[in-house]
Amino acid sequence: MSRLPVLARPAVAAAVAVLGVLGAAGCDGGAIGADVPQSSGANFVGHAYESAFFKVGKRPMAPKVSGTTVTGAHLSLSSYRGDTIVLNFWGSWCSPCRAEAPALATLARQLQPKHVQFVGVDIQDEPDSAKAFMQSFNVGYPSLSDPDDQIALDFHSTVPPAAIPTTLVIDRDGRIAARIFGPATYKELKSVVDQVAGLRT
Repeated sequence: MSRLPVLARPAVAAAVAVLGVLGAAGCDGGAIGADVPQSSGANFVGHAYESAFFKVGKRPMAPKVSGTTVTGAHLSLSSYRGDTIVLNFWGSWCSPCRAEAPALATLARQLQPKHVQFVGVDIQDEPDSAKAFMQSFNVGYPSLSDPDDQIALDFHSTVPPAAIPTTLVIDRDGRIAARIFGPATYKELKSVVDQVAGLRT
């Protein structure tokens, strides 16, 4: 397995700066809400895959995240503490999100017995559209509803999702171990999760 690049602190600072620029650009929905059906959003949706891995001891703590899922249930990431968490930021209107959805759905089913939990964060979306997306791609894991980008902005001081799809992999100690920009394939995402979770490939 190839070694993933390490994202140094300056890169984190740069990513935070990018998030701030996006927010200052006047996006009505917030820093990560630019690409919605009512706008072109060309700079917001990530079409190219890029991954970064944080070494143990250099991993920022994930913020406390809780909220209401697209189906109306309450969910807190703290309930998964002790498991590896794959947190995917997506929207039903996002073409790259649709492209990666089958891989995420399959991996979620395969890895749950190995204490890997998948959670989505649905950005700038309508509940009916989000539910249809999840049904269409057989997504069995829950997704938090984030219509105003509040959950996304909770990460601004750690590892911000400055484009979607973005996937953060959080280790068993609640620290962000990896970030993926753009649509991930089954092989790419599994490689990252296996490394963070300490699973054999």
